[in-house]
Amino acid sequence: MASEFAVELRDVVKKFITPEGSEMAAVDHVTMQIRNGEFFSMLGSSGCGKTTSLRMIAGFEWPTEGDVYIEGKPMGHLPPFQRNVNTVFQSYALFQHMTVFQNVAFGLEMEGASKDEIARRVGRSLEMVQLTGMDRRRPRQLSGGQQQRVALARALVKTPDVLLLDEPLGALDLKLRKEMQLELKALQQQLGITFIYVTHDQEEALTMSDRIAVMSKGKIMQMGTSVEVYERPANRFVAEFIGESNFLEGKVKSVKGDQAVVDVPAWGEELIGIATGKVKAGDDVSVSIRPEKVRLTDKQGIKENSLEAVVTTSTYIGSDTHVYLDVRGQRFKVWEQNRISTLDPRAYYANGQKVWVTLLSENTLILPKA
Repeated sequence: MASEFAVELRDVVKKFITPEGSEMAAVDHVTMQIRNGEFFSMLGSSGCGKTTSLRMIAGFEWPTEGDVYIEGKPMGHLPPFQRNVNTVFQSYALFQHMTVFQNVAFGLEMEGASKDEIARRVGRSLEMVQLTGMDRRRPRQLSGGQQQRVALARALVKTPDVLLLDEPLGALDLKLRKEMQLELKALQQQLGITFIYVTHDQEEALTMSDRIAVMSKGKIMQMGTSVEVYERPANRFVAEFIGESNFLEGKVKSVKGDQAVVDVPAWGEELIGIATGKVKAGDDVSVSIRPEKVRLTDKQGIKENSLEAVVTTSTYIGSDTHVYLDVRGQRFKVWEQNRISTLDPRAYYANGQKVWVTLLSENTLILPKA
């Protein structure tokens, strides 16, 4: 019976010895279940354990504790060539003296495949990544994006159960990276195989992933869909790492269902918001409000979560205007979308202008400190 999960990490720990002789847990009791056909991303800053986790799935590293399962089978200390996974690296790792065809065919030749089979499978792989007709070129004759496609074709030609991608778009310029994100997602959906993607780029993870594991210091902070980790972060770390947010410190006064009332000393106000984790009366919490979810008006609207403020800086950046406010001595940021095309200066906020800030309770997130 086929496993529901393409890859599982079961309570995996990976320790390294530091130059000083002490032990460091690069991956600290991580459990993940990655479904068949899923585009799954591990997101975090350098040193969070995401690449080490990927290397353990590939077989380049072995767990100190726990085990990695691929298609329901424990991998133990199996070497990479005995696992039906392939890896695409940021550096491409192409053979510069070989043609595109030879680079893609290399793994099949090592397996002893026939010439006819190699020609058929290489041709199909190049077609998948839109490089048909470029098989005689050498890597130096290709753009960065084309070289990345060759690396993808070489990984896909062996039809792996799982494709591992270690920051594969990191060397590309911003515009090309955005184009390749959409192409990668479309390719994954077309092939239906499991992609496990490592990145430090939050927008990249949000754009492509079915689910994301946000990691820090070797642990998983939150695992969920793009909408879940952005709209309902589990804690302050996730809210701070993904996107931008305003933060206020407070103490919970009461909780009813998923709604909490929090006393915010900096503002001398009580705010009503959504509790995204387990909080109870008396807990110290962080209040998170995304800048794009704040409403600015000339007059007070609703009484709850509404305060007067003064504009300190207003910066036009094209699609949005970034407005910085003084709210009772606290700096507060608001992103307002420019929905109307106009040159009239009165359409934009001016420094010193008085406004009312409204924080809808569903956009005011009450986060555990941890």
